[in-house]
Amino acid sequence: MRTGWIASPTRLFKAVLSSLLLVAVPIAAQTPTLNPASPATSVKSGQAEAPTLATAAGAPTLTKADVDSWLDGLIPYGLDTGDIAGAVVVVVKDGQVLTQRGFGYADMKTRKPVDPDTTLFRPGSISKLFTWTAVMQQVQAGKLDLDRDINDYLDFKIPPAFGKPITLRNLMTHTAGFEETAKYLIATKPADNRPLDAALKRSVPARIYAPGSTASYSNYGASLAGYIVQRVSGEPFEAYVQRHIFAPLGMAHSSFVQPLPAGLGPLLASGYARASEDPQPYEIIPLSPAGALSSSGADMAKFMIAHLSATNPLLDKKTAALMYATANTPIPGLPGMALGFYHEDRNGLNIIGHGGDTDWFHSDLHLYLDKGVGLYLSFNSAGKDGAAHVLRQRIFDSFTDRYFPQKASALPTLPTAAEHGRAMAGNYVSSRGSVNNWLRIANLIGQPVVSLNDDNTITVSALTDPAGVPKKWREVAPWQWQEVGGTDRLGAAVKDGKVTAFAPSEFAPIILFLPAPTGMNGSWIMPMLLAALAVMLVTALSWPIVALTRRRYGYRPTIAKRPLMLYRATRLTAWLMVIVAAGWMAMIAALSSDVGNFDGRLDIWMRLLQLLSLGAIIGTALAIWNVRAVATGPESRWFRTGWAAVVALSALFLVWMMFDMRTLTPSLNF
Repeated sequence: MRTGWIASPTRLFKAVLSSLLLVAVPIAAQTPTLNPASPATSVKSGQAEAPTLATAAGAPTLTKADVDSWLDGLIPYGLDTGDIAGAVVVVVKDGQVLTQRGFGYADMKTRKPVDPDTTLFRPGSISKLFTWTAVMQQVQAGKLDLDRDINDYLDFKIPPAFGKPITLRNLMTHTAGFEETAKYLIATKPADNRPLDAALKRSVPARIYAPGSTASYSNYGASLAGYIVQRVSGEPFEAYVQRHIFAPLGMAHSSFVQPLPAGLGPLLASGYARASEDPQPYEIIPLSPAGALSSSGADMAKFMIAHLSATNPLLDKKTAALMYATANTPIPGLPGMALGFYHEDRNGLNIIGHGGDTDWFHSDLHLYLDKGVGLYLSFNSAGKDGAAHVLRQRIFDSFTDRYFPQKASALPTLPTAAEHGRAMAGNYVSSRGSVNNWLRIANLIGQPVVSLNDDNTITVSALTDPAGVPKKWREVAPWQWQEVGGTDRLGAAVKDGKVTAFAPSEFAPIILFLPAPTGMNGSWIMPMLLAALAVMLVTALSWPIVALTRRRYGYRPTIAKRPLMLYRATRLTAWLMVIVAAGWMAMIAALSSDVGNFDGRLDIWMRLLQLLSLGAIIGTALAIWNVRAVATGPESRWFRTGWAAVVALSALFLVWMMFDMRTLTPSLNF
């Protein structure tokens, strides 16, 4: 699926990130894309941006004819140039479907077109909106309390931590504090489709943040909420949604059942990495409330209309208002998180939505609450270089600016730009990540780096334009930055003058960038790691080279017995270190290339790497012993002693990395 990225740390990071934000997010919500589209306007730093949005007087009218014309000029070209198989786009307004369109193909081989009425797509984490709606129905019925310990509703216990219980409000705002996990999140074999309770009880993620303290997206947390609905309602989750959401809305082409029922299975669009490649197997999501939905565009229109209606058939007015209101604002000045929905407020509008990605389907849903307008779109392939992610962002931005324009404000750069830019500079890690398992590596490789530029703007290495060039940002309000030549905003949370987190507004308020702690700071770890591996590689390769050279010229070394044993053990240790490092990189590559590898089939290889690591640890002790043997031996030379010390120190550093990156944990869960 993804090839050719091992040689580049940055591409490796993006591949791993896409496994965590697309695959480990497959089920996740909107994946914050690393390359969102933005207007290509050139502005000199320090100057106010020229207005980039249309004035209200010149705005097109939101009619079926205008939307269809606009879509016809955008989508087919995007699919063709992006190597995307197909798409469905739906717009609703004032309780009616304004337009629903199918583009491209549901199946490339048969050239079956996308039918917005009957073709099913997998909207990934948009599924969570149905889960959260079900939760709010039970809150409305008095069966659930948003602020009660969720353990009171479960038949197993979430282990205590931080002296605070997890509540449903925490789950709905993604502030429960769970560590990210990826194993078993997605499968391709029906035998791996375990019941929801078994999937949840198989492995409870560690709690790494105090409840309510840190936004950190969690598929596990959303699935817990679905299971709680199942427990208090007495109905299996899939049956509950069918009876209490699908049936009342007339959503006849929707299901959480996996694999799909016989009547719906043939209607599912094939999923692709690219349209020009082979179709991919059906994705099974064991944590079904987090992302197992299959639905047609027409059915998603009915769901949007329900939530936009003043007489919502799913929730009463008070409960709906509670659900849509901002419940958590991780970054001051940026849109916050509602209960399940996240705010995407812009152009003076109150907008809530959600996105979703499986490996093969990529979707977004946006509700313009003030206008009674909803927009839903889904693609059945990511396309070339993630083209679907750029296209979906462009559609949302362009739709909003086209039909609800707002004149851009001319804001000057603040005099604090340099001071605050220096405070922002440094390496960061994603709040959504692993701490206690080996996927911790993903938060080390290619860390986002904030840099202060000569013109007092800042750049963030992970936030780039569609061409892959890092965007520039200038400070226009205290700890708030405007994209130079664009419309995106970036904000920071600050305590006692120190940055504690930052995020751009185009990321949902579910993932933050946190300052990298010393033990995870790539600015020093990565150079040390590369240097240590280089020493190991030179040492490993020198062993056979020196041996062949000695044999060629008949040279017999004077060392023997214990010194010879230590010499050979040190070289063997170097080989083990190189093999172990290559092995873990191969593990990351395997997860990135085949979603089926998340089902546990790599366990034997993990154990093998751990056994080799134990051998390398023993060898490191012998390498340290070797330094003394070389220093006191008959052929002692400063260079030989120095090199032996460098080899031993490099091995010691790599042993520390094994423990720090959690590659030697007894558990095989990740």
